[in-house]
Amino acid sequence: MEFSFSPEEQKLLEEVRAFIKAETTDALLAESEELGHIYGGKEGRKFIKKFASHGWLTPNWPAEYGGLGTSATVAFAIREEMARAAVPLIFVAAHMAGPTIMHFGSQEMKDKWLLPIARGEVEFCLGYTEPQAGSDLAALRIRAVDKGDYFLLNGQKMFNTHAHVADYHWLGTITDPDAKKYRGMSLMIVDLKSPGIDIRPMVTMAGWQTNEVFYEDVKVPKENLVGELNAGFFYVMHALDYERMFPLAIYARLVDEVIEYARNTTVDGEPLARNPVVRQKLAQLKIEIAANRHLYYRLAHMLDHGQVPNYQASMQKLFATETVQHITNTAMEVLGMFGLLKKGSKWAVLAGNTERYYRTSVVETIYAGTSEIQRNIIALRGLELPRK
Repeated sequence: MEFSFSPEEQKLLEEVRAFIKAETTDALLAESEELGHIYGGKEGRKFIKKFASHGWLTPNWPAEYGGLGTSATVAFAIREEMARAAVPLIFVAAHMAGPTIMHFGSQEMKDKWLLPIARGEVEFCLGYTEPQAGSDLAALRIRAVDKGDYFLLNGQKMFNTHAHVADYHWLGTITDPDAKKYRGMSLMIVDLKSPGIDIRPMVTMAGWQTNEVFYEDVKVPKENLVGELNAGFFYVMHALDYERMFPLAIYARLVDEVIEYARNTTVDGEPLARNPVVRQKLAQLKIEIAANRHLYYRLAHMLDHGQVPNYQASMQKLFATETVQHITNTAMEVLGMFGLLKKGSKWAVLAGNTERYYRTSVVETIYAGTSEIQRNIIALRGLELPRK
């Protein structure tokens, strides 16, 4: 697979790198780290609104909706640059909801939402998981009852990571409880400032905040229904395919830092890099990072040819997030006891990044569908194996 870009595309990517370097502040990086690189924080909004003013947030969208009309491959390359720089990277509105609105939303919905999304003016949070349902999106209980001009929403969501910094909820809800499985869910956009919404924090082992969200008699305008009534399950599946596209650049940077540490650290009179086990482990990580890059750009290639990756997105998400855990486990092994030290310790090496990324790597294999879910998708849809 050839990853080269045209001179015009190279110039664009150079402009992106220069902008990121010039506009990134310590405050932005600290906020991005605290939030787990999701979009919505105060510093992130300032940065991304400037970034998006160049069309770089959604570069492969049509110009009429705030994009540049580039290829998805260029868009993926820009996301890699953002990941490498550790700036806000995870966008529900721009990267998950927006493409779904583009495919299934009415013209009125496209006109209302796509330009503000492309400009970074609004952010959504995902409203899928519920306490009793877990990964089973066909087992939702939250209800939206048709009241004529609006839906009346009651129920609960959990693990809604952007909810404390987002503007709107990208919400899956039951609108026909008597319908057959997969046929009674609708997808709608809910203003998080609406009366009756209660957002409560849940802090993960990564130190990131996710949330429970409670709905009590919340009114949702009919115009905020995405696509057709009771077709939401299929729209959510479409949006999930876009969610499962994972650049590894931020973790690849950790590998480079560990390699440099091994070169410059002496153990028992020998550079750590001379240890054959260390060399083999680090070489294996570089192989896995390269393999993931192929899987990542394969998704862009499919998008550029009019396809929406399905099991292929699950393959890349699974491989990437399990590679992340391999990276952090190996970093811990190479650094030994120093790898356990947190940022702020006077003995910490690599700014305490190894300990922090070790904790965050656990979360990576859970969100957007666990590794077990991804393997089921690959088996059923990719290999066409029987369900039982």
